[in-house]
Amino acid sequence: MIAIIAEKPSVAREIAAIAGATNKKEGYLQGNNYMVTWALGHLVGLAMPEEYGITGFVKERLPIIPDAFRLVPRQVKSGKGYKSDPGALKQLKTIGSVFDKCDSIIVATDAGREGELIFRYIYSYLGCTKPFERLWISSLTEKAIKDGLNNLRPGADYDNLYHAAKSRSEADWLVGINASQALSIAAGQGIFSLGRVQTPTLAMVCSRYLENKDFVPVPFWELRLDTSYGNHAFSAFTKDRIESRSIAKELFEKQKQQETVIVQSVEMKEVKQEPPLLYDLTTLQKEANSKYGFSADKTLSIAQKLYESKYITYPRTGSRYISDDIFNEIPRLIAKLSGYSVFADYAKKMADMNLNIRPVDAKKVTDHHALLITGYIPKDIGYDERKVYDMVAGRMLEAFSGPCVKDQTAILLNCSGVLYAVKGSVTKTAGWRDVFSEKEEGKEQDKELPILTEGQELHISGIQLLEKLTKAKPLHTESSLLAAMETCSKELEDEEQRMALKSCGIGTPATRAAIIETLFSRDYMYREKKSLVPTEKGLAVYNAVKDKRISDVEMTGMWEDTFVKIEAGNADAGNFKKGIEVYAAQITGELLNTELSLPKHQSMNCPKCSKEVIFYPKVVKCSDEACGFMVFTSLAAKKLSDDIIQTLLSGKQTPLVKGFKSKAGKFFDAHLAFDEDYKVKFVFPDNRQRSNKPPKKKQ
Repeated sequence: MIAIIAEKPSVAREIAAIAGATNKKEGYLQGNNYMVTWALGHLVGLAMPEEYGITGFVKERLPIIPDAFRLVPRQVKSGKGYKSDPGALKQLKTIGSVFDKCDSIIVATDAGREGELIFRYIYSYLGCTKPFERLWISSLTEKAIKDGLNNLRPGADYDNLYHAAKSRSEADWLVGINASQALSIAAGQGIFSLGRVQTPTLAMVCSRYLENKDFVPVPFWELRLDTSYGNHAFSAFTKDRIESRSIAKELFEKQKQQETVIVQSVEMKEVKQEPPLLYDLTTLQKEANSKYGFSADKTLSIAQKLYESKYITYPRTGSRYISDDIFNEIPRLIAKLSGYSVFADYAKKMADMNLNIRPVDAKKVTDHHALLITGYIPKDIGYDERKVYDMVAGRMLEAFSGPCVKDQTAILLNCSGVLYAVKGSVTKTAGWRDVFSEKEEGKEQDKELPILTEGQELHISGIQLLEKLTKAKPLHTESSLLAAMETCSKELEDEEQRMALKSCGIGTPATRAAIIETLFSRDYMYREKKSLVPTEKGLAVYNAVKDKRISDVEMTGMWEDTFVKIEAGNADAGNFKKGIEVYAAQITGELLNTELSLPKHQSMNCPKCSKEVIFYPKVVKCSDEACGFMVFTSLAAKKLSDDIIQTLLSGKQTPLVKGFKSKAGKFFDAHLAFDEDYKVKFVFPDNRQRSNKPPKKKQ
């Protein structure tokens, strides 16, 4: 009997169907000499300090450096502590039973660093010694699974991948646990979280916010000249900015007197715009955030669902390229889209095209190739799933299409010694841009200019003086933050570290969404429309660590460089761990002596249980989670002032608050008070009372 272990039940079912294990059991499937079971993500992880007899945050016990790390089943919160997840315990027992009944194991967890770690931790925790082989696939199609099962690889081939994953896991524990406890002790109140990816990511958000906040706009001026030739009217702007108001006004007065302008130069050239590369996960997340406002976490969840439904290939990929053998499948996949209404017309055209081979480079394929569709065309899927599928399908068509060819024109006009510039373009061949031609809002528009010759004289129809201001860099969005995490290598001076991060950035495509969500859950930042805004707590943490290595991408660069070398067998995991233990002790000492400038709020007690409340950007919560008391700082489209919140917390009815908005769009005024369950209710001037829902429209 052979055991197969997948990472998730849905993946296990797909593999079991191909293997012939169709008999359903509790926690596994059986048949055709196979027993197919599954993990539930990270079923086993590194034990927390309590497992080593260390409870509470005590300065004298830091740094915490276990002689040997212990593995425990996944933990869930229970009161003020943690306990083993009953579901994890149950599935681990099933996996152990399956392994005991089988002679060998096929590892079918996700093909990558984390997938390898998930299996090895389970294998070690169960004390299993059965031989195992590796199934390494990038999609769940029948062909991919069959090919993978027919080409299993020795488990030992992935020992170095496991050593790199284990090194990452233990190093994150050593630095994260010690740094977080040290900062929490230094703060004297609350729990603070630090980590070697989380903290530099927070630093990116905070530094951009402060740069934006402290930015002082600088005025500048430019002149706009309106002219025409034939039926083409167009405008040109002064080639250089004018930094002085007085000079701008003087120039404007002189230019107003001019009636004609001379064409000083005309530059025309043909430009080829190559199609974009295929999606990797981060690029998909960035564009889904920009186009649809999807969070990185939401995009990953949708992509994972599409993958498990066999519509797209493995989403947690960091590559935008495919190998030659995958390229052989592309014509078939394009032909499949000729039956998909969204892209049918364009897909049919591609049957007669020579496919662009720019995305084909086996040397640039990492653990998995770029995102592709599988040939299974979705029918009944959700609205958001459809958007992400169309992005992947459309990008595949774009990537293998020809370039977009444009004629670009740059004209320089001379008006009595003042130069004006204007650029235009005309599309000759749409190429890849034709895929989303009329489906994409805000697409690049052509600006056609008349055909002019040097020395030609044109009539001036108007001159305007325009005052403008320099602009600050905008606050980070999830899209721009993902890009910054991906390209942070630009900030490094060390060539090896820069190259290590150039291919991966900080975090991995699979973990960046989780890192961003962690910053939200830690109350370090919040969303304001699409912008990411640090909280006072987040800024306090940033100010405390901004000059330390834990907030610098350089440290992550060193780690990633070493992980790559461990995977390749060119670095020793044991030596890396010793270095991390030294650093854990160093950062612990630094943080214990750090002062944290925490936000000051008037101390208020919970009206329900009398314990202290904690103020967050969008909510006020009781410090005792078991109490469950909570008040939102906005209600019925109205932001509540601090005075109103404090009156509520004191248990009193508020003064009349004006400007609430009902779901029907009507404005109303009301007092606020708590009901018997400590939920906010509206109290109207005529003594009518309502729940915390806006008034319904009268029938």
